[in-house]
Amino acid sequence: MRIDVLTLFADGFHFLTESGITGRAHGLGLWSLKAWNPRDFVTDPHRTVDDRPYGGGPGMVMMAEPLALALKAARVDRDALAPVILLAPGGKRFDQSMAASLAQSAGAIFVCGRYEGVDQRFIDQHVDEQWSLGDFVVSGGELALLPMLDAAVRLLPGAMNQQASHDQDSFQPSLSGLLDSPHFTRPEVLDGVAIPDVLKSGHHLRIAQWRREQSLAQTLACRPDLIAQARAAGQLSAADERFLLSLKSP
Repeated sequence: MRIDVLTLFADGFHFLTESGITGRAHGLGLWSLKAWNPRDFVTDPHRTVDDRPYGGGPGMVMMAEPLALALKAARVDRDALAPVILLAPGGKRFDQSMAASLAQSAGAIFVCGRYEGVDQRFIDQHVDEQWSLGDFVVSGGELALLPMLDAAVRLLPGAMNQQASHDQDSFQPSLSGLLDSPHFTRPEVLDGVAIPDVLKSGHHLRIAQWRREQSLAQTLACRPDLIAQARAAGQLSAADERFLLSLKSP
């Protein structure tokens, strides 16, 4: 998977390429990232990439031409078609299924906006999709893209030492899109609180049932919308429904 990023702050991506699971996967050649700074494609002494908005108003707007030139260079360097994705507040809200789709693809070219936004002409002419991290505004697209790439890279085959680890992550299809169950480790008793007995039983079926029930309970308490989605998709069993009903009983 190859990722190209149009950004004014390439250094912000070193964390992904050098640290943790994503850094290990990068070192193994499972994915790559190349940054393209629009400032490198302008010729004025100040390397200008933004200007005041027409019509007045606060802030500055990223200019279309430097972004278009950077995008052209990225496309030539890739030598293959790739979707151009703009990080923007109005974009499609990123989720686990989008992370999986990205991980299964050859990658994409991401555009990280700054300031008040990007000249609409660049968006209309070059952008295929717009993605958002959520209903809030951050200082730049880089801050939204970092967790998106992390979510995708960890799904790449070979990225994690135990490939089955991400199958138990929250939102994964293996959990019907629900939240993960609680986890415990040593010591067995901490401040007088012991781990659940079932986790010491060695009975794999009972442990699996306990985890499923805890997942359902956690999701109902924190994200009941995910329960509704799983139900609508036919992902809840009769046993799941009985357990959920028992949680609602007085």
